[in-house]
Amino acid sequence: MIWHSAPLTQVIKELRVDADRGLPTGEAEIRLKEYGPNRLREKKKKSFWKRFSQQLKDYMVIILMIAAAISLVVTILNRGSDWMEPILIVAIVIVNALLGVLQESRAEKALEALRNMTAPSAKVLRDGIVKVIGADELVPGDIILLEAGDYIPADARLIETAGLHCDESSLTGESVPVEKLLQEGIPDIAGVGDRINMVYAGCAVSSGRGKAVVTDTGMRTEMGKIAAVLVNADENVTPLKIKLAQLGKTLGMLALCICFIIFVVGLIRVLIEGGSWIEQIVELFVTSVSLAVAAIPEGLPAIVTVALALGVQRMVKKRAIIRHLPAVETLGSASVICTDKTGTLTQNRMTLTQVYDGRRIVKLGEAPLSEQVQMLLRLAGMCNDGRVEMREGKPVHIGDPTETGLVAACIKYLGLDKTELDNIFPRLGEIPFDAGRKLMTTINMINGRPFAVVKGAPEVLLPLCMQHTKHAAEAAEKMAAGALRVLAVAIKPLEDVPANPTSDQLERDLNFVGLVGLMDPPRPEAADAIRLCQSAGIRTVMITGDHIATASAIAKQLGILQPGTRAITGEELRQMDDAALNRNVDKIAVYARVSPEDKIRIVKAWQYQGHVVAMTGDGVNDAPALQTADIGCAMGAAGTDVAKGAADMILTDDNFSTIVTAVREGRGIYDNIKKAVHFLLSCNLGEVLAVFVSMLVWGVSPLLPVQLLWINLITDGAPALALGMEPAERDIMKRPPRPKNESVFSGGLGIHAVWQGFLLCAIALVAYGLGLYFSDGSHAYAGTMAFAALAFSQIVHAFNVRSSHSIFRTALNPWMLLAALFSVGLTLLLLLTPLRSVFGLTILRTADWWKIICLALVPLVLGELVKLGIWIGRLFHKKPAPAAEWTPPVDRLDSEIITIHLKPKKEAQVVRQEPAASPETSADGAASTEGTAPAEEGIPAEDGAGKQDMPPVPEEGDSYTDVLPAPRRHGSEEAAEEPAVPEADNQIPEAGEKTAPLSEGGESSADKASANTDADSEKDSGSDASPSSSPSAGPDNTSPIDVPEGNPAQNDAPDTETSSSQEEKE
Repeated sequence: MIWHSAPLTQVIKELRVDADRGLPTGEAEIRLKEYGPNRLREKKKKSFWKRFSQQLKDYMVIILMIAAAISLVVTILNRGSDWMEPILIVAIVIVNALLGVLQESRAEKALEALRNMTAPSAKVLRDGIVKVIGADELVPGDIILLEAGDYIPADARLIETAGLHCDESSLTGESVPVEKLLQEGIPDIAGVGDRINMVYAGCAVSSGRGKAVVTDTGMRTEMGKIAAVLVNADENVTPLKIKLAQLGKTLGMLALCICFIIFVVGLIRVLIEGGSWIEQIVELFVTSVSLAVAAIPEGLPAIVTVALALGVQRMVKKRAIIRHLPAVETLGSASVICTDKTGTLTQNRMTLTQVYDGRRIVKLGEAPLSEQVQMLLRLAGMCNDGRVEMREGKPVHIGDPTETGLVAACIKYLGLDKTELDNIFPRLGEIPFDAGRKLMTTINMINGRPFAVVKGAPEVLLPLCMQHTKHAAEAAEKMAAGALRVLAVAIKPLEDVPANPTSDQLERDLNFVGLVGLMDPPRPEAADAIRLCQSAGIRTVMITGDHIATASAIAKQLGILQPGTRAITGEELRQMDDAALNRNVDKIAVYARVSPEDKIRIVKAWQYQGHVVAMTGDGVNDAPALQTADIGCAMGAAGTDVAKGAADMILTDDNFSTIVTAVREGRGIYDNIKKAVHFLLSCNLGEVLAVFVSMLVWGVSPLLPVQLLWINLITDGAPALALGMEPAERDIMKRPPRPKNESVFSGGLGIHAVWQGFLLCAIALVAYGLGLYFSDGSHAYAGTMAFAALAFSQIVHAFNVRSSHSIFRTALNPWMLLAALFSVGLTLLLLLTPLRSVFGLTILRTADWWKIICLALVPLVLGELVKLGIWIGRLFHKKPAPAAEWTPPVDRLDSEIITIHLKPKKEAQVVRQEPAASPETSADGAASTEGTAPAEEGIPAEDGAGKQDMPPVPEEGDSYTDVLPAPRRHGSEEAAEEPAVPEADNQIPEAGEKTAPLSEGGESSADKASANTDADSEKDSGSDASPSSSPSAGPDNTSPIDVPEGNPAQNDAPDTETSSSQEEKE
């Protein structure tokens, strides 16, 4: 049975329980044995040795272990002459394995956090008696009682509610408390956030009371389903692991081929020349195996680990904590970032952005506020229970997010906090917010006289007002279409304070004051970060639990929702099968009201197309997708422990731009790893070719195994490490993302490594030949010259590999300079001291040092000539258009996707309006637009609306002299001819006095605004745009709000031409 969609009577019947008495104790014990304890199953933990052994299964590690074993055999055959090589190789393997073990256990930590979130006890009705039992003893059919502050112990269907609101952010990711109602007929495919007749384990009761029947416990709850996904999630193979495995296979085959060829060639020579063939074959075997080992860059795993570890340290300074070493490099290859909206792209704080003052829509923050707008803010602050307190120098919002947003606006624009407002305008009574009324009313004393201040949903409050309802409804609709949460504010003068105030007394015959529109605004840096992603060829996709209109509006502002892309809901997504989603996933930019399972499907659909997917999240609902994605990014400040445990990276500032910084860092790290691979392969290839050719020509190796080991670990090691610390190149974020299956040899690396390897081989052989010529055939002297020339030329070659640009156009890396000095110093120390005899080297003449220096500079000269040739070649070819920036597809979604419920753009209607009255003609200055915020056109001004003053505050010495405006009676000739209100009429209406209704179009158009409201979403919530009215999905995502054709207000409007498109620009 689908618990949220079935009728309540059927649910109770299916669970076989009496809702008034609960389960009998005996029946509960039977069900406990049948269903098991109400707890999450634990995943069996891996032992240390099992984790360690898994680290040794890497292909590159296996190659190194084989090399160590062979090197050990060679050492034994040489009677223990050199134990250094096998010891160092084994040490490298052990250190890398230990680092891998320390970075493991993400799923276990996530499950542990899930278990800690479950409620320790529950209040249950059994045998007609309320009992407190352990949460793990709950069974399906139990009747549980909930009140504010309780953690919900199991999934349950509500039977009774009294102002019940639940914080479901751990499941949906949205911080606004959800109002719970006994609603029937919820669709089967509704997401968790839309099932308002259910409560879920792990969530909390934020206010009110409730009674519910348990439907699922343990692993069958929504929380349990998430735990099951975490348990069963497969470990992703990172792109770096794939590339290193490919490299390991290549090097393994190369080593075997070298070993075989050297052995066969030497064996033929032995058979031809004759002599003590057994001793020669053993020596030949030792030489060929040593050469094969030399072909493998033993230091590469250590260099990769160091490069990643240094990247992790740099990311910590940039507010990102890396839990899994390869995560930085993986993020560098990301081609899609699936991001949450609230708190990541937005500020996670409701902010007042627009108001309607009875005449026009005003955007806040662009200019000083008019008296009318200030009055509106004061009233919204009076009728309010929210508070904003400063703690440790930071504002802390206490209460409903919408209400605290209004209080924050009073602090920002008026300099008055909630305490000061209450002192100036004392509250004498109130009617609390009620979900049925969708209104909140307070009685405040203003200038010695009580006033009722009413705040609530426009579609409910406007019909209760005596005037201003027509155009106010149009303004509410326009503001709601911009994804604002809209509240209306009205007042009513009272003769006295009722002892028991009722709605009939206070919420009738109201005087409309204005509208306030709030939203969770985008972070200022988010748009720039998304543009940078687009220039880097990275697609940004929004996945949120919020409403589709709100999500689409934010996505459009940030540039995520572009022409050719769509926004869909979780319901629409669940009507698509996996094949349809795989085909259309690149055409969808915004997903709203999605479930945890939906997020996994989205991630897998992108992965199916070959993309590397990064996923952000903060709630429990995000944990499965975080672990499914190639890299999971959890929020550090707002994130749950579950999300952090499932993620690879934690953003300590919860900021999307930090992800972009990590992408840049990851690309730089991968570039550096490729540079290190390039350098080591070309050097090792040069060494192997030099030995191979020398054995063919002279029958001896120019380099001894111990000399090869010195070059590999000392001469090459330090520069290779420095290459891992190179700063990112300037154009790194202008390149397209690299394909997931791209070889490490791509981009010409393989070709460059080969020709440079041959060049280094030629340098060593020329030095060897010169040594033979000038030393009368001394192989020891020639080998010393070959050793010196090869060592120093490889150090110079490291500067060549740093960049594809000329070294004269590349900033100097101090680490590379230090590494070069280190390698040169140690090599000179070896050659110029008696230590050389240990390595089979001899002293060189001064003249030969000049030859070595000339040979060592050859790689730099040839490398610069090649770079110059490439640069000249580009000049004669047309520069290709930038391929990195992503452009959305223009084809429409397949027919499997149901129609997007978003209103298309209407044709702009040009409105002729009369010239507005000059601000200078204002009688009292209130009508002057000088110094006020710009207004949006298209909403005609009400006659006399917003032209009143606040009565002086009676407290002696108080400098607060603003006045509360009195509503202007409609129909006044002065109001029709002059926007300002004469001072003679500047009076508060007497109690019971009504203002004449609108002469034309008197019926309220608030119903139009109701289509754009979502007052049920939270306390005092106003107009969250609904999907049916949202303009923000698809290519035609512009506001459909225009002055209706035939509106009588057009005849009285100023004589200016405006259109809906112009309104949007304003």
